[in-house]
Amino acid sequence: MPFYHPVSSPSVSGMSYRHRTGIYTRTALRVNPSHWLNNWIVGKVRQWYRGHCVFEGIAKAGNPTRLNQIYTELYITEGGTTEVNDEHEVRQIETASRKPDRPERTIKHGEFFNASSGRDQTNRIVLTKGVAGIGKTILTQKIILDWTEDKANQDIQFIFPFTFRELNVLKDKKFSLVELVHHFLTTTKDSGICRFEDFQVMFILDGLDECRLPLDFNNNMILTDVAVSTSVDVLLTNLIRGNLLPSAHLWITTRPAAANQIPPQCVDMVTEIRGFTDPQKEEYFRKRFRDEKQGSRIISHIKTSRSLHIMCHIPVFCWITATVLEEMLRTTEVRKLPNTLTEMYIHFLVVQAKVKKVKYDEGAETDPHWSPESRKMVESLGKLAFHQLQKGNLIFYESDLTECGINIRAASVYSGVFTQIFKEERGLYQDKVFCFVHLSVQEFLAALHVSLTFINSDVNLLEEAQTISSRSDKTHFYQSAVDKALESPNGHLDLFLRFLVGLSMPTNQTLLRGLLTTTERSSQTNQTLLASLLTRLRSSSQFNQKTYIKKKLNENLSTEKSINLSNCCCDLSCEALSSSLKLEDCGLRSLDMGNNKLQDSGLKLLLAGLEIPYCKLETLRLSNCNLSKRSCEILSSVLSASYSILRELDLSDNDLKDSGMTILSSGLDNPHCKLETLRSAILKCTTSHRYPVLQYLSHVVFFRLTGCLITKYGCTSLVSAVKANHSHLRELDLTYNHPEEAGVKLLEQLRLEILR
Repeated sequence: MPFYHPVSSPSVSGMSYRHRTGIYTRTALRVNPSHWLNNWIVGKVRQWYRGHCVFEGIAKAGNPTRLNQIYTELYITEGGTTEVNDEHEVRQIETASRKPDRPERTIKHGEFFNASSGRDQTNRIVLTKGVAGIGKTILTQKIILDWTEDKANQDIQFIFPFTFRELNVLKDKKFSLVELVHHFLTTTKDSGICRFEDFQVMFILDGLDECRLPLDFNNNMILTDVAVSTSVDVLLTNLIRGNLLPSAHLWITTRPAAANQIPPQCVDMVTEIRGFTDPQKEEYFRKRFRDEKQGSRIISHIKTSRSLHIMCHIPVFCWITATVLEEMLRTTEVRKLPNTLTEMYIHFLVVQAKVKKVKYDEGAETDPHWSPESRKMVESLGKLAFHQLQKGNLIFYESDLTECGINIRAASVYSGVFTQIFKEERGLYQDKVFCFVHLSVQEFLAALHVSLTFINSDVNLLEEAQTISSRSDKTHFYQSAVDKALESPNGHLDLFLRFLVGLSMPTNQTLLRGLLTTTERSSQTNQTLLASLLTRLRSSSQFNQKTYIKKKLNENLSTEKSINLSNCCCDLSCEALSSSLKLEDCGLRSLDMGNNKLQDSGLKLLLAGLEIPYCKLETLRLSNCNLSKRSCEILSSVLSASYSILRELDLSDNDLKDSGMTILSSGLDNPHCKLETLRSAILKCTTSHRYPVLQYLSHVVFFRLTGCLITKYGCTSLVSAVKANHSHLRELDLTYNHPEEAGVKLLEQLRLEILR
């Protein structure tokens, strides 16, 4: 879920509560039934949970809502490893959104510590991975709530939730494990509970990716006594190793890039929070908007934009989207709703500027939202976002804010975009810690800062030596942005680059007009320059684009980098890509050109690179590329070639028509065709239409026909074609069709391994 913050900081009969980002984290306590305090303490805890509210979004800016009212179940899968995944998290979401190929075992959060398959005993350590904003922290809140309400983990008597953000500031302190627990939960100390070996205990360690402790599992001393004082680092490594409290359960949450910090032999189960499924997205918006008509309009709008629909896998992005669209629909004037990520984040910034103007500056809603104060806010936050993004920091301290001209006392004024994540407690913490509501917000503000600095001051912040540039040097500015992004080994500037390109669009600059001290001399010139680099806009400056992209593709880029660059190309870039594919040392095996308006002419240029015997490309995704039946002719030729090793082809969301699929079928029927996975979305099978492509499935092992309006009659055609051609088909995806029960029974005759 999105970020949640408390209404207040209650203290229930001596029990202490702590803030943290995203939830109101309570250090929970339940005592053995034989303990005389049990009924009294549990009664107080449950009373507090029944009455407490959490804020959705940001403290002071969100709406108070009970957790059980707005909590939407997350899609969680079991399996995976602790191996590092340093791909940009937005790309991980995009990849996951098109990964129906293999079956996944889903798991409920209440089942984490049950015995795994093949194991007689319960899991001791569970590691849960998930990208930023996917709902890891709110899930810890939900598990504690369910436990307190006797809905899950009833064998557990203590739950101690810790966050690495809090533990980081204790790195120079020494505690025993008992003292550490007593420090955060004074009730245990007051009750004289010092022997946790006598209880079933669960530790929650939230946010491993934010850990600033060494976690030196190889060299740290072995410790078995919970009463011996040492560093927090040594305590944690011994707790995870099982030297301390071997009977305790541990649940660790992390972003994927940090998962390998825990030795794999210590982890009994790995789970992954995948965010919202499509039905869960709808459930979230319908819960958020009680007005059914308004909720339906928002859901329909999100479905029209692939990028927004994919990003809504992330719960916090659902909150951002709801915040923006609710404000836009609240006004009576008819406006175009945002369709791109850049538009959505610009409007999100506008909404927060309005909140600041009305709530803090005592202005009217009709006043211009880009006041001198709001401009200063954006300038300061953008500078902070960019500097910290360059360093790879997602959390920062008071000194970082001061460097960027942000007054600590005034930080709450920025609460719509920026929040304090926990308060100073008992005078222990040296610094307050801060972060943006989501990594993508930081990336957007960083791109906005770089863009505004260049437009307003002619300074290119992406160059090592920041000198004043001439306005005619805009090409160099965007080239340096591409170079900067490509220098990152894990692609951490990829989304920053997308935002930077999006901010250059004239429509977006209109929304930002109040932030610009000067206007572009020629928006058309700006479009032409961008088209020569990355955007999908057409341009007469073809030579520059082809030369530059070809140069970058040939500079020994990783496979992922080639995909990242290509994903931004228009049809004019295809000749450069084709040239790169023809190189004998090109190691590219997967190319995703989805959502680029290549058209038939662009695809023809691109596929010329696949007509070389040593081309290694195995996966080609061409969804929504404005292709027609003419593209099927050359695709059929490529599939028929003896040297082609293409195994996966995605042609979904292209208007190939029946005639195009007929042409493609000749390639599928060729003995040289090695295609195993075909995705299409144009078949509309009826009793009178038995499309030729269904007769050539002998090579294909996975066939995706989502949203093809297939009825029970179409299922008859499909089953007949598969049986008649001795197909090797093992997996069939017919989601978003209408086969009815009769069609399903027919499909069961195929005895497929996977049928969706």
